[in-house]
Amino acid sequence: MHPAFSVIVFTTLSGTGFGLWFWLALRIALGDRAEWFDGIGWALGLIAGGVLVAAGVIASLWHLGKPMRVWRAFSQWRSSWMSREGVFAIACMGVAATTVLVQSTVIDLPQEPVVMRILCALLAPLCLAAIVSTAMIYGSLKTIPAWRHPLVVPVYLLFALLGGGILFGPFAGTTLDRPALVGIGVLVGAVALFVAKLRYWRALDRDALPLDRGDAVGLPGREVSVFERPHTEANYLNREMGFVVARRHARKLRAIALVLCVLVPVLCALPMMVMQHGGPAALYWGAALSFQLGAMVERWLFFAEAKHVVMLYY
Repeated sequence: MHPAFSVIVFTTLSGTGFGLWFWLALRIALGDRAEWFDGIGWALGLIAGGVLVAAGVIASLWHLGKPMRVWRAFSQWRSSWMSREGVFAIACMGVAATTVLVQSTVIDLPQEPVVMRILCALLAPLCLAAIVSTAMIYGSLKTIPAWRHPLVVPVYLLFALLGGGILFGPFAGTTLDRPALVGIGVLVGAVALFVAKLRYWRALDRDALPLDRGDAVGLPGREVSVFERPHTEANYLNREMGFVVARRHARKLRAIALVLCVLVPVLCALPMMVMQHGGPAALYWGAALSFQLGAMVERWLFFAEAKHVVMLYY
């Protein structure tokens, strides 16, 4: 599949934004109010998550033929994972914005802490639903066997939760009584992501395409042969579905992705695990930047290595 830059930016940034919202919401919903972030740290975190989600959604519009008609996608939520993702994203934005307004006294409500907990208890599962919906946009496509792998959705969740968890540090790490928990969380998430991606890539290299030319032309189970090429010139399908990346280049890019997404965050997380109070912002931001770059490399490979069954015909 052709790796569209807009979709890579969308899945990377929005996933991190939803992950950051998830951890911030979980912290407020389950933590003691006295342990909530000092000043406006948590509010800035919610705003930062909103900026990431909004940037990802805007980037996704570049991939649409007619962006002005994007509103029609929301009407297909019963059958379309893309529509469900849009619905959940709007719902997350609404709940996050309401949470910020309630705490900033723009909306004056009695029992404010209780209202905050209820809003954040709603925001956390909505973020998970949005991430799963994004993953299922690709995981539901039967015509691309590489995306039908059972690890596709868990890997999307790991990327979002780890990316958001790393960004959780700059907004909460300096006020947590035990900042080592952030470092431990980054370490556990990085190891889980490393194992999941290795298993996915191993399956991708080992398993042959479970379809043949008969499936590509709509005649499954039949022997189909061709006596000449379908086209004498390149067309849309060749450009979008026929992208090929050399195996040796794919191995190098896989190694780069793992170094940036796993090794660098782990090296940054190790000092956090021994700190008693606060933590250097440079470690958090360094790990976050490295992770985002690595996630984009991994997401490029996710598209480039996927093979559409229509290319069996071409």
